[in-house]
Amino acid sequence: MTALADPNRVPEPPEGFVASARGPFTSHNGPMFHRRTDEALQHAFFVLPRHCNSVGIVHGGMLATFMDGVLAGGVARATGATPITVHLSLDYLAMARAGEWVFGEAVVTRQTRDLVFVEGRVWSGDRDVLRGSAVFKPMKKKAE
Repeated sequence: MTALADPNRVPEPPEGFVASARGPFTSHNGPMFHRRTDEALQHAFFVLPRHCNSVGIVHGGMLATFMDGVLAGGVARATGATPITVHLSLDYLAMARAGEWVFGEAVVTRQTRDLVFVEGRVWSGDRDVLRGSAVFKPMKKKAE
């Protein structure tokens, strides 16, 4: 879907996706959605004009924010802990535009006692938009 009567309206998410509860920064930049499958936790957002830069494509900072959340979601699912980003590496491969759905998923590749390594990809339609890898520190909540 690329044309909307109201360019600031988010349509119903794709089948199986539900609204994600996120922290204030990500909620402000959303709305974000997710879908659990047997294989992965998939994430999505609908590109609004406010997500775009001056040339009309999704801002690299928006994609970086989205990928950080995608990768953190993979770590949270694998560890049950709150993931804190230690390192984030991104490769921008293609662009996405307003009126498109952008999706992402991540796979944990390695865990040590203190760190978790993860890789992910972000796509829109039939093209990969971004790939990334990261290192997270899983933080367990302190007992009260």
